[in-house]
Amino acid sequence: MVNIREMVDELGGLAQKRQLVARGAQDFDLTRAVKRGEVVRARQGWYTTAEESESKVRAVRVGGRLTGISAIADWGGWVLDKHPLHVSLPHNAARLRSPWNRRRRLGVRRGLRLHWDPPAISETGTNWHVGILDALRRVILDEDLETAVAAIDWALHAGRIDAFDFERLFLALPRHKRWIRSWVDGRCESLPESFARTRLRREGHRVAIQVPVGFKRIDLVVNGVVGLEIDGRQFHAHTFEEDRLKALEITIAGFHAMNVSAKMVFTQWDLFMHALDSALSLRSTSGFENSGDSVQMGRASPLPGGFTRPRYGFS
Repeated sequence: MVNIREMVDELGGLAQKRQLVARGAQDFDLTRAVKRGEVVRARQGWYTTAEESESKVRAVRVGGRLTGISAIADWGGWVLDKHPLHVSLPHNAARLRSPWNRRRRLGVRRGLRLHWDPPAISETGTNWHVGILDALRRVILDEDLETAVAAIDWALHAGRIDAFDFERLFLALPRHKRWIRSWVDGRCESLPESFARTRLRREGHRVAIQVPVGFKRIDLVVNGVVGLEIDGRQFHAHTFEEDRLKALEITIAGFHAMNVSAKMVFTQWDLFMHALDSALSLRSTSGFENSGDSVQMGRASPLPGGFTRPRYGFS
C-alpha cells in the first residue's frame, strides 16, 4: 500500500501531485489519504502534512511561492518581528485564493503582498520558494535598510551565497539601491550585531566588527573607543566566567567594555545610545581614544536612496 503521508513528509511536508505520482501514487491513494486526514489538499494538485499557519502552505494556497522577507524567514534567516506574507506569482497567475483554508477567491489582502514576477524568476527556486538571490533582491526593494542588511549579512555568513552571487545580486538592483553593498559585512555573526552595526553607522559612528583581542574577538568597536559585546543567548550562565574574563581583556586592550543583550538592541535602543554617548563623552574629555591602527572602521555612509527609516523610528 502506498503511504502518501510518508511521501509528503519526505518532500518537506508539501508536495505537488506530479511528484507523488512519479513515486507511484494513484488518484485513489491521494483521495483516500485526504479522506483519512493523513494529508490535506492545500490547493488543487498540492498536498501537505504541515500546519495551515506555516508560511509555505499559505503561499501555495494563494497560488505562488514565498519571496522576499517571508522566504528568508522560512529558511531560518535573520528576521525580526512578523512581516506581511510575500508571495511570488507568475505574471499570468489566475484563480488566486485566500492564504487560509477557505473556499473563496482572494479578497481582502491584509497581511499579504503579491508580486507578479517574470518567467526568469518563476522558473528558479523550489516548490515553495523563489531562488535566494531573487528573495534577497525583493528584500532590498521592499524593506528598510537594517532589515535588508541583516538578510544579506545572514546569507553571506551562513554560506547561502558566495562572492560571485553577491556581485550578481547587486548588478540586478536598480542603481539607486546599490549603495547598500557598503553596509553589508559577511563577518557579522548574529541579527542583533547586524542591527546594532547598521544603526550605529546611521548615527554617524565608526564601527569595526570582530576585532581581535588576545585569542578572542570583540563583536563591535565603536569610534575606536567602546568595545561592545552583544549577547544573543537566552541562557548563558555556563559562560558567565568566560564573559567576565573577556570584559577584562577588552578593558586591558584599552577599550571601554560594554555588554548588552539582544533584547536591549531590539527594544531599548535609546537607553543603550544614552549609555554609549556617555562612555564616548567620558573618554573624549579624558583625552583618550584608541588609535585603532589594526582596526578597520566601517565609517558612516549616507542613507542609500530608496530606503526608508526603520519601523521603530529613531532619527
